[in-house]
Amino acid sequence: MNRKIELLAPGGDLDSVKAAILAGADAVYCGLDKFNARNRAANISFENLSGILRLAHDNNCEVFLTLNILIVESEIPLLLSVLNKLVNTGIDGVIVQDFGLFYLLSKYFKVLKIHASTQLTTHNEGQVKFLSRLNAGRVNLSRELNIDEINHLTSVAHENELLTEVFVHGSYCISFSGVCYMSSVLSGKSGNRGRCSQPCRDRYLTTPKGKDYPLNLKDNSAYSDLRELSDAGVDSLKIEGRIKEFEYVYTVVNAWRQQLQRFYKHDMLLDDNSDLHKVFNRKFSNSFLKGDINEEMFIDNPMSNSTLHLSEINQYSSDDKREQGTQELYDEKEVTRNQIKNKIDQLNIDDIPLVIEISGASGTVLEAKVKTPDKSFVVESKSTLADKGIECLSHAIIFKKLRGLNDTGYYINDLNTDRLGARLYIPFRELAALKRKIFFVLNDSREAVSPIALPALKKPTPVKIKPRLSVLITSPKDVLLCEDSSIDVFFQLPNSLKNEAAELIDLFKSNQQLIPWFPSILLDEDYSAAVDFLHHFRGKTIVTNNTGIAYEAFKRGINWIAGPYLNLTNSYSLLALKESFNCSGSFISNELSYTQIKNIKKPDDFDLYYSIYHPILMMTSRQCLFHQVTGCNKNRLDDRCIQECAKTSTITNLKKDTFIIEKAKGNYHRIYNAINFLNTKVIKDLPDRFSSFFIDLTDIETETKIELDKASIVKLFKNHLQGNPDSTEQLEKVIHPSINKQYQEGI
Repeated sequence: MNRKIELLAPGGDLDSVKAAILAGADAVYCGLDKFNARNRAANISFENLSGILRLAHDNNCEVFLTLNILIVESEIPLLLSVLNKLVNTGIDGVIVQDFGLFYLLSKYFKVLKIHASTQLTTHNEGQVKFLSRLNAGRVNLSRELNIDEINHLTSVAHENELLTEVFVHGSYCISFSGVCYMSSVLSGKSGNRGRCSQPCRDRYLTTPKGKDYPLNLKDNSAYSDLRELSDAGVDSLKIEGRIKEFEYVYTVVNAWRQQLQRFYKHDMLLDDNSDLHKVFNRKFSNSFLKGDINEEMFIDNPMSNSTLHLSEINQYSSDDKREQGTQELYDEKEVTRNQIKNKIDQLNIDDIPLVIEISGASGTVLEAKVKTPDKSFVVESKSTLADKGIECLSHAIIFKKLRGLNDTGYYINDLNTDRLGARLYIPFRELAALKRKIFFVLNDSREAVSPIALPALKKPTPVKIKPRLSVLITSPKDVLLCEDSSIDVFFQLPNSLKNEAAELIDLFKSNQQLIPWFPSILLDEDYSAAVDFLHHFRGKTIVTNNTGIAYEAFKRGINWIAGPYLNLTNSYSLLALKESFNCSGSFISNELSYTQIKNIKKPDDFDLYYSIYHPILMMTSRQCLFHQVTGCNKNRLDDRCIQECAKTSTITNLKKDTFIIEKAKGNYHRIYNAINFLNTKVIKDLPDRFSSFFIDLTDIETETKIELDKASIVKLFKNHLQGNPDSTEQLEKVIHPSINKQYQEGI
């Protein structure tokens, strides 16, 4: 095989980064202690970054930095500071989720290569084109895709000058990444902020099927599928594990490196994956990749399966033999751990010492001879030294002007000024220029990039806004609400559109004031059906939670609104959508608090939306969530499951939190919080901010009870928007119980 595929490894801390490099990774992804989606990892400090880059590059390994969380407005200054430093490093790419960060990188930091994070849930060709327009250079495809879907999206990516990477080993999420809010709702620890507490892995009250961990999937391993991934044109194989320790990283990367080498040299694959079983695993599955989503993907134990696997393959004849075998495994792992640790401790990332000798006399240029352990060079000032001036040069002044070199992966070990004449003068700007020249040589002949300051965002022209009410429905029988011209009625389209498209097109032709609401997940033929729907659509606007549909709406000149599951959290994300895709308005994320919302500045001629009442969607899954709960007469999913299955059930964790599992016809499996969100305060808290307040009246049965019919509820919410003093109390009486914890606490 001629084409080489990148092996991309996790680096949750310094030892793991070193382990990945030692084991033969082509690239490693790691995060700083801010702005990355694995805040539970130790991560690395900025002070270590230069040394890591030098070590990696000396070993033909690239380094990608994870900046893959949603950014809130108050963090923009700190983010800007990080970016101003990053542009003067040799970082090989940054991994991004937030549209505002895409905007800043594309506009102000073009030298940094952008990789689209898995948190963007990329699963259809429109999303690939959307990310290309945001100047992404590569995209991490959703973990739930099968090989045919990966093949197709990789072709689309290559046509649009993007690379693709695919997760091939490590933890599966039960939810589509990026559209899971379970941890956020339960504990305020948002997965979109790198703080996921993994409540899906928790123990639950035993289900009717007899399972204690009903949401717990086996780990992903595509070790035996390398040929198919290569044939699909995938550019990078990504290993998950930034909260795993260094011996895990070394072992898994080493196993995959051997597999790749076998494939390259002999066009054959290794069958032995025993090393992968010796480190943390929950057993392995490649069922998503194979397109065989089945009951066997679950495991009713979130702990490591290493010792259980050992028992299974050895079939011990007695408990004593089993205990002996287990102890031998532990002993072997300890020896291996120590061997790896000894190797990585020998890898040095310390800053490199500089010896700088300054010389010059009146009428000559100022000269700096610079020595590092492996090279030496000379730089000179442009101006000549004089014997008159404002402040004469001294060792202290020169060191002060050059000490910025200490932040570049080097440090001034010795500054010698013995050969500099006495009482000499030179403009201090010449010392700054001298420092830049030294840095240019040390930085592989790359000019230093001056820090940028963002121009102040224009405050929108103050306008007295009389907000409208918008209502989401999912049943044709509720279309009668459209007769009220003072409200906007959104109709939720299903995830699976391909078999319902004709009926839905007719529905919207008959009710042109009805506004389609596109879901987050639109895969393969259903995405194609959604695009065809747009071709026939003649209404005034759409709402979409899927960026692929956003891209198509933009290309077709259809007015579009960004839905709440696009996770908009800052002013620059709104600018990105407006300037790049002619977006007319956006929902603000319901994960934000009052304080986080109030600082957001919207562009001119742009509408803001906010949901004040809705069932709280916690996750959407491609897997069947009933396998482990109530059971199912099928042990694997097929097309009929999505189209025809309609079930509900509940699960309850040991803290007595209850969740609703809901499967509607034409939709994927979803989990809802037991209690709905209701926020009556925001209307008074943030006047003249939102063009529309939204209520979700879809037929999701939770523990929240509504004691009025839908028309009456709409009327009550309209009264509330109009400032009726009794409406708040009335709403809380007829909709109960409810919560709005996220509005109070934020992310």
